[in-house]
Amino acid sequence: MNLNAIENVRAWTNGVEVEHEAVAQIKNIAALPIVAGPVAVMPDVHLGKGATVGSVIPTRNAIIPAAVGVDIGCGMCAVRTSLTANDLPDSLGEIRAAVENLVPVGFAMHASPVDTHHEGLFGIALERKGDELYDRYERLRILDRIGKFDHKRVWQQLGTLGGGNHFIELCLDEADAVWIMLHSGSRNIGNTIGQTAIGLAREEAQRLERHLPDRDLAWLDEGTLFFDEYVEGLRWAQDYAAHNRNLMLHAVRKALRDEFEQDIGTAEHAVNCHHNYSSIEEHFGEQVWITRKGAVAARAGQLGIIPGSMGARSFIVRGKGNAESYCSCSHGAGRRLSRTAAKRAFSVDDLRAQTEGVECRKDRGVIDEIPAAYKDIDAVMAAQADLVEVVHTLKQVLCVKG
Repeated sequence: MNLNAIENVRAWTNGVEVEHEAVAQIKNIAALPIVAGPVAVMPDVHLGKGATVGSVIPTRNAIIPAAVGVDIGCGMCAVRTSLTANDLPDSLGEIRAAVENLVPVGFAMHASPVDTHHEGLFGIALERKGDELYDRYERLRILDRIGKFDHKRVWQQLGTLGGGNHFIELCLDEADAVWIMLHSGSRNIGNTIGQTAIGLAREEAQRLERHLPDRDLAWLDEGTLFFDEYVEGLRWAQDYAAHNRNLMLHAVRKALRDEFEQDIGTAEHAVNCHHNYSSIEEHFGEQVWITRKGAVAARAGQLGIIPGSMGARSFIVRGKGNAESYCSCSHGAGRRLSRTAAKRAFSVDDLRAQTEGVECRKDRGVIDEIPAAYKDIDAVMAAQADLVEVVHTLKQVLCVKG
């Protein structure tokens, strides 16, 4: 179906498959009374909770918490090191083990709360971001609505990866330079803030007798206490997520430094960007809330990261500032199969074949992340040629997953 034929929708999906269920979600979003302009649909679009992943949603005086999602601030970070392909050993198993030793993955976390006040995690000096995060956390009003919660866990999960589609990779670019690239978010606390806000929005919709096509499209109105509490928590979780990625980036640098017994350097810092977030922005002469659910800001000259999958290429891109997309681009390849469908469709042998040449897990626990579960990244990139230009093309040689 031509998504551009849907009222109040602009889509960059030419040559990319979009499932029927996602189309229905897009129609529901575009018809909401709070939507301030056409919904921008990215080429990695697929079914999500309430709103499609791969959407940019402009709203007037309101935010839809489920559209932001529960991994608030989830995003990417990448840096080019001074290493080249020739520096890497034939087997990357020891480097992968060293990274996994420093960065807890899956449900694992640090044994004690991480103190980023002074020397920083892993003995590497960091900016004093941790001080501000601690202080602001103590003042978050939305925490009073959460009930019983393990606050210590918030700080034990700083500098941890999580599971699902989160990853840490070593990649080679077109000049055989080694890059560190990683994908993670705000961990359990972001999920908890998101779930709490989704619940509050549903309650408000019921109280105000709003008739919605999907209860997960319920919104919070600007000027209300619930809205203010959510935005405060949202902004904090976005900063927590960015700091979490910075800590892991330093951990991987330490692992490489120890492996090569030298400072591996950071020759070019690409970006630390969110792709699940909401911010107030000006578009077409109006201040609106822009929610990027699985989408990256791509203002003119702005660097971003578009990953493929465990076995496909990724890209460092520069935004073209396309106003029609609210200066946005895709956040990745986008799923073509659900996790359940992927587990049914593929075997461990398929996983091994599709990740040949990559040092990574090759067991049943990550079959749902098999490359074939994702859309063709080359088709996705072609569909958004007027949104971004490619600066670097990366191919992973090592991938850590939870």
